[in-house]
Amino acid sequence: MNVSVRLSRSCFSTCQYWLRAVLLAALLGFSPFFAVAGELSKADIERRFQAPLRVGEKLTEIPAWPISSELEPNAGPVAYAFESIDLAPIPGFEGTPFNLLIAIDRKGTYLDVEVLRQHEPVFLSGLGEGPLRDFVAQYAGKSLLQQISVSSVYSSNAGKGGDKGNDKRVVLDGVTKATASIRIVNQTVLTAAMAVARAKLAFAAPTQRGPPAQPREGVFEQLDFATLLQRGYVKRLTLTNREVEQLFAGSDGAGEDATGLAAPDDIAVDFYVAYLNAPTIGRALLGDAKYATIMWRLQAGQQAYWVAAAGRLPLIDETFVRGTPPARLSLTQDKAPYEARDLDLDLVPPPGAPGFNSILALQTPPLSGLDPAQALRLDLTFSRARGSILPIITQRSVSLDYTAPEQLLIYPPKPLPDWLIAWKDRWPDLLIISMALILLSIVLAKPRWISLSARRLQVFRLSFLAFTLGFIGWYAQGQLSIVQITGAIKSLRAGQGLASFLYDPISLLLIVFTVITFFAWGRGTFCGWLCPFGALQEFVALLARRLGVRARRLPPRLARVLDRGRYFILAGLAAAAFWMPQLASRLVEVEPFKTAITVSFDRSWPFVAYAVALLLISAVYYKFFCRFLCPLGAAITLGGKLRLPDWLTRRKECGQPCQTCRYRCTYDAIEPSGKINYDNCFQCLDCVGIYHDDQRCAPLILYRRKGRTVKLTKIEG
Repeated sequence: MNVSVRLSRSCFSTCQYWLRAVLLAALLGFSPFFAVAGELSKADIERRFQAPLRVGEKLTEIPAWPISSELEPNAGPVAYAFESIDLAPIPGFEGTPFNLLIAIDRKGTYLDVEVLRQHEPVFLSGLGEGPLRDFVAQYAGKSLLQQISVSSVYSSNAGKGGDKGNDKRVVLDGVTKATASIRIVNQTVLTAAMAVARAKLAFAAPTQRGPPAQPREGVFEQLDFATLLQRGYVKRLTLTNREVEQLFAGSDGAGEDATGLAAPDDIAVDFYVAYLNAPTIGRALLGDAKYATIMWRLQAGQQAYWVAAAGRLPLIDETFVRGTPPARLSLTQDKAPYEARDLDLDLVPPPGAPGFNSILALQTPPLSGLDPAQALRLDLTFSRARGSILPIITQRSVSLDYTAPEQLLIYPPKPLPDWLIAWKDRWPDLLIISMALILLSIVLAKPRWISLSARRLQVFRLSFLAFTLGFIGWYAQGQLSIVQITGAIKSLRAGQGLASFLYDPISLLLIVFTVITFFAWGRGTFCGWLCPFGALQEFVALLARRLGVRARRLPPRLARVLDRGRYFILAGLAAAAFWMPQLASRLVEVEPFKTAITVSFDRSWPFVAYAVALLLISAVYYKFFCRFLCPLGAAITLGGKLRLPDWLTRRKECGQPCQTCRYRCTYDAIEPSGKINYDNCFQCLDCVGIYHDDQRCAPLILYRRKGRTVKLTKIEG
């Protein structure tokens, strides 16, 4: 037996060594086991988009398939299809990115979202994939211009399916018991679609200040052209022939403008620009009728600018086609180019304006994201040709910077990120749980009063465990799981970070609290008080005692050997998450947490049978799963080694000869010597009550009977 125990200890040490190695390798991120790439071919896309639609070759600049229509042969792509994993490989709750097939049309409207692959535990064999497919079906018909968020049973928008009072905001119905996973799906869809929209639909990258500014619709002041110029609502750039010639100095175009050289001080170009969406500017420059026409034609998010020129050089030449971008003008903001297309309107100079040789109203694309409150630059290009057979063309540009007046604009509120919406939705639950954690911390920090009375301790403990099981577990879905550890390994291994944890605020709060308590009390705070499945086992054991089922204890040596088994399970899961992530997704079912807590036993019979069997075993062998099988408990035990104090006080009589606490400890956490084994302690406080109770502590009983009040020596640990 001694040989087997030594062998077991050797294997245990080896297990701990490899576990640390796997976790370190995950943090360092060696070799690309998690390279992500799309899985569909052109033929797969063609099966989904049939005639009259045609699927083109996958683009090289962005991984998306352009889809054209035989009904519009000259219109170019009418839609784009792409896989989310190529553009937004955001780790799910389990650590592996979703892969979704997304299709958007040329206006930025979702045509379809299809689930190709996912590894979320709750959708694999818990709820099944049906609720996930129903959720992604809601994107069809929604627009990238809308603010799309997800409701949950915990939020005020639950069950609405949309915000009917605001056509720019859409709230999709979430999936109960899968809130964190669904929010990650939403972020995946939005991020991937935005990437394609920016690349192919002229949708610019969003500014740091949030959504683009919008004109104040109700602000209007009747102004003449001179006042518009004076206030800076209209910006002007004037160049003489001499200044234009200086642009070409030293180039092949120098001296090629005889007219300009003959009158160097005459005006070559008098260039004007103004923001039309603001009523004060637009109505003054266009008149009420044409302003109303332009505003009716513009789509949400589109901006319109008025440009005009006087002088010898016009904005457009004889090759210009109405309704197209002027060749001589280009528009940029933050170094990003924007297409500025003519609105094809016959415009006349406003009263008081000079005689213009050209006036245009230009519109940006509907999805451009251009912000009128930020500076934009208009470049006006001049061209000169030397020679007549094979002329040498020289081009030079001048720039005019323009920012729409701040007093005529308003910034819409910046939409909250999905993870922050999750925190906002859950603030009542977070508050309740935070108060419970504060209460628990107070009790554990000063345990004497609550534990001195066995009845008082029992009432408090059972009440708190009922709260843990019912509220934290079944309602708030706060059951921590080994999936969070294997998911973290997968995410770090893929270089994706741990941002997915933000989508589950309840679990993150419990994780942070548990890590903090490692330093004060070790592993027992979570395992003894905050684990819903652990609480369920405790209630099953209590019921079994009421029914007359006698508790049994494993032989000490066997218990020590089995105790090490959970570390081997943890090491195996960590290794699988690192090297074989798909296998890890199946192996985590060693935990019954998803079956018993997440889906409340609403699952296929093998999983239910396994969870029930563990509960029945725990009715005889106290918390059997927690003590001998739980990989999360093994990880928390390793974290508990960070404990700083030995907070459970002992007397010199403990274990020598008194064995009262040891025999009453249902967790076998007290050694024959009286020393506390904190790795096995679930912090139930029973021994604390015995220690202070002169009705239960044998040394205190002895001295009370002798009428002595000797202060007994206390030994820490």
